[in-house]
Amino acid sequence: MKQIIQNLKNGETILEDIPMPRVKQGCVLIKTTRSLVSAGTERMLVEFGKASMLQKARQQPDRVKQVFDKIKTDGLQPTLKAVMNKLDQPLPLGYCNAGRVIAVGEGVSEFQIGDRVASNGAHAEYVCVPKNLVAPIPDNVSDEDAAFTVIGAIGLQGIRLCAPQFGETIVVLGLGLIGLITAELLLANGCKVIGIDLDADKIAIAKQKGIIAIHSGDVVKHVMHITNGTGADGVIITASAATDEIISQAANMSRKQGRIILVGVVGLNIKRSDFYEKELTFRVSCSYGPGRYDDSYEKAGIDYPLPYVRWTEKRNFEAVLQAIGSGKLGVKSLITERIKLQDYGRVYNNISDKQSIASILEYPEESNEAETVVINQGKFPAGKGGIGIIGAGNFTAMTMLPALQSANAPLYSIASASGVTGTTLAKKYKIGKSTTDYNSILQDPAIDLVMITTRHNLHAHMVAESLLAGKHVFVEKPLALNRQQLDEILNAYNGTKTVTVGFNRRFSPHTEKIKQLLGDAQMNVVATMNAGHIPANSWVHDSKTGGGRIIGEACHYIDLITFLAGSKVKAVCMNAMGVNPQANTDNASILLEYENGSTGVINYFSNGSKAYSKERIEVYSQERTLITDNFRVTTGYGFKNFSTLKTEIDKGHKAQFKLLTEKIKTGGAPLIPFDEIVNTTLASFAAVESLISRQWVNV
Repeated sequence: MKQIIQNLKNGETILEDIPMPRVKQGCVLIKTTRSLVSAGTERMLVEFGKASMLQKARQQPDRVKQVFDKIKTDGLQPTLKAVMNKLDQPLPLGYCNAGRVIAVGEGVSEFQIGDRVASNGAHAEYVCVPKNLVAPIPDNVSDEDAAFTVIGAIGLQGIRLCAPQFGETIVVLGLGLIGLITAELLLANGCKVIGIDLDADKIAIAKQKGIIAIHSGDVVKHVMHITNGTGADGVIITASAATDEIISQAANMSRKQGRIILVGVVGLNIKRSDFYEKELTFRVSCSYGPGRYDDSYEKAGIDYPLPYVRWTEKRNFEAVLQAIGSGKLGVKSLITERIKLQDYGRVYNNISDKQSIASILEYPEESNEAETVVINQGKFPAGKGGIGIIGAGNFTAMTMLPALQSANAPLYSIASASGVTGTTLAKKYKIGKSTTDYNSILQDPAIDLVMITTRHNLHAHMVAESLLAGKHVFVEKPLALNRQQLDEILNAYNGTKTVTVGFNRRFSPHTEKIKQLLGDAQMNVVATMNAGHIPANSWVHDSKTGGGRIIGEACHYIDLITFLAGSKVKAVCMNAMGVNPQANTDNASILLEYENGSTGVINYFSNGSKAYSKERIEVYSQERTLITDNFRVTTGYGFKNFSTLKTEIDKGHKAQFKLLTEKIKTGGAPLIPFDEIVNTTLASFAAVESLISRQWVNV
């Protein structure tokens, strides 16, 4: 299928061939008939992509500080590489989509195949969209008109925050697409509407709709004159400009105790005097409405109860469609051009200079429905070692694939949920195929090793499926989130194929040096992870999806200490910060007792400074001490022939993937003994159990 994507590094917008997405649980698969190009939002993204690195930095000063902090802890080269990889990730464009449902996912009962729907799907021939971001199109609304649904909901949410009453005077500052829709919806609400813009063509459209439109002179004086010196009851800002003048104008044209709502993007250096004397209220509107950016609503499909949250983003979609169907919102006059999808360049090539309000993309009736796309036709070397990758997220793009490329790994296929990131990575790293059907990787006889880098909750089942398909498996940590998932793997494992977990730190040159110096002597190890804060609503903290950071991340250190100690964990005790610590804490200390008498302490903290080193390993044994700082410097104390090892930051990823690639081709013992992997996994479960039970737990 075809999809419009953009490269943030250079601003290039392309129509890419990618595999069709598969319908997921809680979602519907839609064949697109029309989509709307929002000139304002998409122009901003394209212009950001085309900007120089210096200009990008000036637009995101908060990110610049993060980069400098990372340079302090990780070094210059790794930081620059991370920044460039981030910019190299594809950005799907578009969020105003109309089409027909062609497949319904598990847990969706409100839609059927054949339904016409509007959604926030991208500019693509097929889109998979969660059910709470999809609304049915009324019979009397065309697909073309329905493409305005989502952009209309943005304006409607601004109106809801303004809470206008019948007869009030509301000013709309900025008469672009959102502004014109907002103004017309306000008219339907019984308001006196004043629209302000510098563009004469937009002023003309506004006047045709019955809006009092101003485009020159002192706009504040105009508003005060129209309101007989009282000022506007509310001002909704839908403009996009860097100046602080707009927010000042909004304040000056408001009445005492007026309301100002920001929907657009403007400078926000607010003068206290502008707001103080009038006791003005200022609110920023969040996209389509309640539910936006809430994974439980958008991805899990959990609706907010209507009696308590009357207007969610989905219900805003439905309200806009009703307004279009009743004739209270006329969108036909806002269409500047209709363009075939293959002619997308007419919209994007000169988007910074275009004065269009709304461009409609028209999609072909016949489209390529393949779930796998051949990217590179070249032949792979004969012999064992073919690799298939399931998952195309940050770890795959920024860490795993560069390491596999340097190891000359034969990369046959990559699977991603949307097909976009997988296709981009396939082109960059010369991978043979991009697919949205990971089963095609399991069924491919040329693939010997399946590498799984999906979200944590998918790991165990995919590992078991891969083993049953006769494949060797690499899975990024964790192996499993609970005992039931681990049992599924154990039932599928028969020892004929290997399982490797991404416990890369044992392969770091710093870890290997410590092991070389200390051998199998008893030791005390203290490993501290300055993990950094992750917002509470992140999937990582969810026990069902991410497993929490102890099971999901601290397992790295259990494996590391196991490797150094040369022994398995016997018992675990974990304590966490707080009066009533939760099992998914990320501020905890874990005590490990090993079978050979060694001990380990893992301090996993998220409340430290990002300017401080992220990782620190201390090893004490036989009156000798070794300290590793962020896997860049290891210092020895009490050794005759060793003082310091210095490298670029090296957590062992490259070495692990190189060894794994060689092992798959040549055979031999597994990189990590399977019983150690199982022991580490059980120890992570025991840590959580210990926190709940408040006692030591045997493994």
